[in-house]
Amino acid sequence: MKILMLGWELPPHNSGGLGVACLNLSRALAKDGCDIDFVVPYEAEHENIKFMRVLSASHIDPLFRFGIGAYDSDKVEEVFVPDIHIPGAISKDQVSIRQIQKTYCDFVEEYLMDYKPDIVHAHDWLTFEAGVLAKKNFGIPLIAHVHATEFDRAGGNGGNPLVHEIEREGLMLADKIFAVSESTKRIIHEKYDIPYDKIDVVYNSLDEDFLRSVYTLNKDDYKYIESLKSRGYTVVSTVGRFTVQKGLTHFLHAAAKALRKNPKLIFIFAGDGEEKNELVNLSAELGISRNVIFTGFIRGKKLRDVYELSDIFVMSSISEPFGLTALEAAHHGDVLILTKQSGVSEVIRSSFRYDFWDDNKLANEILAIADSTNLKETLIESIQNEYRKISWADVAEKCIKVYNEIDKHKRV
Repeated sequence: MKILMLGWELPPHNSGGLGVACLNLSRALAKDGCDIDFVVPYEAEHENIKFMRVLSASHIDPLFRFGIGAYDSDKVEEVFVPDIHIPGAISKDQVSIRQIQKTYCDFVEEYLMDYKPDIVHAHDWLTFEAGVLAKKNFGIPLIAHVHATEFDRAGGNGGNPLVHEIEREGLMLADKIFAVSESTKRIIHEKYDIPYDKIDVVYNSLDEDFLRSVYTLNKDDYKYIESLKSRGYTVVSTVGRFTVQKGLTHFLHAAAKALRKNPKLIFIFAGDGEEKNELVNLSAELGISRNVIFTGFIRGKKLRDVYELSDIFVMSSISEPFGLTALEAAHHGDVLILTKQSGVSEVIRSSFRYDFWDDNKLANEILAIADSTNLKETLIESIQNEYRKISWADVAEKCIKVYNEIDKHKRV
């Protein structure tokens, strides 16, 4: 089956989990015989991707402005300066996300003049317009794959009205919708009035490259943290963008409450974002800055080092459609504490769970794990047994079944 996959990023030129999910899904589909062309909005080499063709919709740099706005929907019309001129830009060297999307749509339309895929599979609002174009103008069935809605990015309410409209049109016109969790499916139904039977849940799995890569922790690089651990400290970490969606201010308040009862806790906040200064200031105001480490944006080995050093991984998100970082942390033997508002908590049932606003419960869960080696070991074993059951092969099998159903219906 010929698939036109529409996405906004692929590793190594990604700024988050969207690109990782797209890569692994596409690879699993290709192993099952799908012929895939994958369109990205930038130009770059993807030397390790041999199983599909990666097509560039423009010549813009891949990581300009943190993934060309992949997670920054409140700034879609903000003008910035790219490395190269894009047709239709405000001036020779200025452009916005909306203009990149227009260029993306133009590329897809030109592509479809010569090639006729069986299915168009579009990932998130950034590519929905191009997917709708393919359906309206060329009659090609459309899959809308939702990794996050605008309601998620806005922390549950509000968000960019323009993005809401793009999401609404894409979801209404799609032949089928894939949601990365039951909670995302519920949001799509409740916020956009989409029937439940039009939405299938396809959970993400752990990055295959992450699983296969050789990794060892060099303890000499982290002598301070290792010395704390040798003195009985418990390391609690979180990884992600510092935005309202991630619920990090609630996490800091819980950290302060836990530290009042157990001062042998160290908290690592790995990431960066618009809330960085607020979080640093809040840790000082709460009197816990000596126990909180802000690493800045990290990736690759340094990211894995954080997981390896940690005893407990907290996903404090107000709204998290899935949460691949939790699976990465589980792979490194961390105990997981997840908000009930995270999709990954639907498949990792052995984790501790809490409502994002419940600082007291989060603090108590951290203390319980830190105070009991037996509890920690039991949770680690149960969590690892659960995360190993999730596979991209199963995800691909489910997608192909839907593709075939749509194709069969089209031919009747």
